[in-house]
Amino acid sequence: MSRTISGLVAALTLVAWGAAAQSYPTKPIRFVVPFAPGGGTDIVARLIAQRLNEGLGQPVVVDNRGGAGSTLGTDIVCKAPPDGYTLLLGNISLAFNAWLYKTLPYNAVRDLAPVSMVAVQPNIVVIHPSIAAKSIREFVDYARANPGKLSYASAGAGSGTHLAGEMLKDRLKIDMLHVPYKGTGPAITDLIGGQVQVMISTFASALPHVKSGRLRALGVTSAKRSPVTPDVPTLIEAGVPDYDYSTWYALFMPAGTPAAIISKANQVTRAALATEDLKQKFDAQGVEPWTNTPAELGAYVRAETEKWGKVVRAAGIPQL
Repeated sequence: MSRTISGLVAALTLVAWGAAAQSYPTKPIRFVVPFAPGGGTDIVARLIAQRLNEGLGQPVVVDNRGGAGSTLGTDIVCKAPPDGYTLLLGNISLAFNAWLYKTLPYNAVRDLAPVSMVAVQPNIVVIHPSIAAKSIREFVDYARANPGKLSYASAGAGSGTHLAGEMLKDRLKIDMLHVPYKGTGPAITDLIGGQVQVMISTFASALPHVKSGRLRALGVTSAKRSPVTPDVPTLIEAGVPDYDYSTWYALFMPAGTPAAIISKANQVTRAALATEDLKQKFDAQGVEPWTNTPAELGAYVRAETEKWGKVVRAAGIPQL
């Protein structure tokens, strides 16, 4: 009898969720951005929020909950009711943080339901012009001929630019000193001034200085060339084995959110990113629209988490 009752309860629950999914959404959606206002993730979130608002027919309200490398905001979403009314714009930090923190109050792979990728932002390797290298091969030759003389800047310990720099060191088998800064801006300033010699930077931060001649571009970090710099080869093309680093942004809901709700959110996201207006706005920020299925996003996050775990372990980066 108990099994019959349990089965009936489960069936009624599925029916209830199905009905809710058909009418979803019926109230505003909280869109958690686990970073402070004004940064890259926040900008992408606000661009997509407007389109989600239009597609879903309900307000999508951006809620910035920065702190602890995005873990605070992410935890809020992981612990929210799985009803489709809490959305997260996560980024590549989800893959980093699994290895950078001794303890996390959540497991991103287990506690988040993938919805769709939103965008990807390639990065670029730039050096100070005083370094006598105009290609990655020449840069490697310079580094090996001048051991201990190169330092690379990052936006902070544990940041994407830090881990990308460590992966570059590992792939090229060269020695560079890591110099962390409090943000990309100060790091670029010191790179231009020659206090450091190398940085893996976002396009938006580095390209104006490449065009002015204050910095020199050596390679793009993504798997394919960027349309913004079609003449700059990828690191893979330049001979750096298996190097692929791009800042990605993706939508998630709490684990357990009904599949029908996730499917609807995915469809609305895909439609939004297909509009020419949003593509142009993304282009202005140096990011490229990118959508996929929930299953594809889940597989991608798992692969990224595994990849960056290897980088953190190889570099011996201490956990926070």
